[in-house]
Amino acid sequence: MAREQLSQVRYGWNGFADRQDLATALAGEIGDRLTSAIAERGSALLAVSGGTTPAKLFAALSTTPIAWDKVTVTLVDERFVPPSSPRSNAGLVAANLLQNKAAVARFVPLYHEAASIEDAAATDSEALRSLPWPLDVVILGMGGDGHTASFFPDAGNLEELLDSASQRIVLPVHAQSGGEPRLTLSMARIIAAGFVALHIEGEDKRAAFNGAIGPGAKKPIRRVIEAAPRPIEVFWAP
Repeated sequence: MAREQLSQVRYGWNGFADRQDLATALAGEIGDRLTSAIAERGSALLAVSGGTTPAKLFAALSTTPIAWDKVTVTLVDERFVPPSSPRSNAGLVAANLLQNKAAVARFVPLYHEAASIEDAAATDSEALRSLPWPLDVVILGMGGDGHTASFFPDAGNLEELLDSASQRIVLPVHAQSGGEPRLTLSMARIIAAGFVALHIEGEDKRAAFNGAIGPGAKKPIRRVIEAAPRPIEVFWAP
């Protein structure tokens, strides 16, 4: 692992020969972090991203031998669609992570049927308020436009999403590039986690990441890395 620094952008770079090696290594790191949290306070809190990239990671993590009955899993962000939708992050987690040893983990979704995305965010915030904050582990993804979580560059409330002092838990997101309205954890909740990893795969995502953190870049992923009190660890494979 190499430590990189560019201006105020500090992050760890963890490169792997292939995606299965990455999944195995990151699953082991997550397992160790969750186990330590359980030993310290009797429970652990994990937030994961959606999309197609984490499928191998989730499969590897689901067989990791930890006390899953003491782990609560939630999402970094979610589309405003029901779990039955193929675009649901909750559906991806149910099919790939909450299996095998991890089937006994508690899952707290972000999607709730509501009249509006704003109402859903308010319901989510109340549902998540009782969780054992701060998060122990957060796994982020990244889009080719430099967004992470649902912090899209064209989100109308981007500054609110990226407020490092925010007391909000879940926020609504309207962004044309995001398709459906989204629900997302605030950046303040994400960067307060004990361990934050950014999971990206492919040469195109590596190039997008390098461009997003380059000099003068204002992409959301750079702003998250800059604001994080501890270096975010990037896990990448071609």
